[in-house]
Amino acid sequence: MKNPKIKKRHKWQGTEIFSVIVLTIIAILIVVPFWNAVVISLETSAAFSRKPFSWLPGEFTLANYDYLLFQNSGAMITAYKATIGITVVGTFLGMLVSVMGAYAFSRKFPGKKFFFMAMLFTMFFGGGLIPTYLLIKGMGLLDTYTILVLLGMISTYNIIIMKNGFESIPMDLQDAAMIDGASEITIFVKIMLPLQKPLLATFSLFTAVGYWNTWYWPLLLLNSGKKSVLQLFLRSIISNASRSNMAAKTLSSAARQTNLFSEGIQMASVFAVMLPIMVVYPFLQKYFVKGVLIGAVKM
Repeated sequence: MKNPKIKKRHKWQGTEIFSVIVLTIIAILIVVPFWNAVVISLETSAAFSRKPFSWLPGEFTLANYDYLLFQNSGAMITAYKATIGITVVGTFLGMLVSVMGAYAFSRKFPGKKFFFMAMLFTMFFGGGLIPTYLLIKGMGLLDTYTILVLLGMISTYNIIIMKNGFESIPMDLQDAAMIDGASEITIFVKIMLPLQKPLLATFSLFTAVGYWNTWYWPLLLLNSGKKSVLQLFLRSIISNASRSNMAAKTLSSAARQTNLFSEGIQMASVFAVMLPIMVVYPFLQKYFVKGVLIGAVKM
């Protein structure tokens, strides 16, 4: 008699082997350049000149990060504070609007189809760049962080997916709660939201990444030079470092004495900008597939 505790070894199929090989190659193509960028940001210009590609820093130094954080007139610290504030406030307000809008559209109310189609229309047709800019200027919101929060706060895509997620919850749960005397707000807070935790985690991360990586609107709207965000700071660092006279215009004499070099500063700035999002991803990764599939079943 066979022991039920003994499990049969999984026999690999041809498609599984092919998938593993392809995914391994893709992982290598992603990880190796990224790791090389980290190594470059942690070594001196002399070590980089001798060996541009290496697995470990030839001569370890934190001079590139020291320059970015403390010797660059505090520009990166200022951009960090602004980006963190925009991301936190924007993500909270964006998710609040998306969740409340999705829940409303999952209920029945007069004119629901008209309002839903009007919202859906905005996914295919926008107001145009110039009218949007003139509207923002007329509202007096140019060169403010407030407009950056407002522009990314409403996402039709998020509302539609979350709406489908709310509609996938059996009505029996809601009917039982109403029989017990629960109000609509109680049902929303204590029943609907906890059941949508994967959706909330997934789209909170997507919204936060969208705010963190935004650069186009800040480039157009933060035109006084007094305000900045991380992506604009990163853009300026890479742009300045690409010029042939970078050493004269970008680096101070004190910086040149510490063996700073353009590639090291570029890689350090890229890694510093990516690090916060990289830290958050592993904690929410388990919700990704489930969160997207919950609301992607029907329209």
